[in-house]
Amino acid sequence: MARSLHALANPARFMRLSGLVLPYLWVLAAGLIGAGLYMSLFASPADYQQGETVRIMYIHVPAAWLALFGYSCMAGASAMALIFRHPLADVAAKSAAPIGAAFTFLALVTGALWGKPMWGTWWVWDARLTSVLILFFLYLGYMALWATIEEPQRAGRAAAVLALVGFVNVPIIHFSVEWWNTLHQGASVLRLDGPSIHPSMLWPLLLMAVGSMVFFTAVWLTRMQAEIYRRRVRQLQLARAGGV
Repeated sequence: MARSLHALANPARFMRLSGLVLPYLWVLAAGLIGAGLYMSLFASPADYQQGETVRIMYIHVPAAWLALFGYSCMAGASAMALIFRHPLADVAAKSAAPIGAAFTFLALVTGALWGKPMWGTWWVWDARLTSVLILFFLYLGYMALWATIEEPQRAGRAAAVLALVGFVNVPIIHFSVEWWNTLHQGASVLRLDGPSIHPSMLWPLLLMAVGSMVFFTAVWLTRMQAEIYRRRVRQLQLARAGGV
């Protein structure tokens, strides 16, 4: 594992490998999400209590999972940047942040759309909802540090510290429905005694989740490529300015 990570530390090698993998990831993501949307919207039944509004679940749940996954990736890459000085770690962390923020925003919006018919309100200061909102602000704060500090190494260190400190919010989000009495329902899929969702709804949900994960990975690699190019351009500009 360590040897593989060290091999990917070379930006040129990473660009070659990601260039080979990306076309397949885009095709796979499109196929999985397309099939998942068809099954979610047309093949799966309406819920006996929620009716057709249950179809929001097929967007909301994968978005919420990827909001946590994105921040976990960001925090893990930040730890590698601080501890091991991996040259691509801060690139990976910086590139994951906007994607995770977008999925967090999508989870908040779809949660509000789902909450209105179920709870009778768009928003409550529920433990799960509030901690996800804090997660969104952590994403924004992380991106703001990168945008406001001009020197990349200083920006990377400051952003990495924020990412690691903010990671404490991830288990809070996950266990919030168990630690506090909340309106938000508990886990229905990732349970020790097995999923409580009927297979006719579970399979479309899992298909959407896997498709969204592949899509996340494809966008992440694409953004990492763009960030590497951006840094190369910056280095060329600095070298040209120094030579004048």
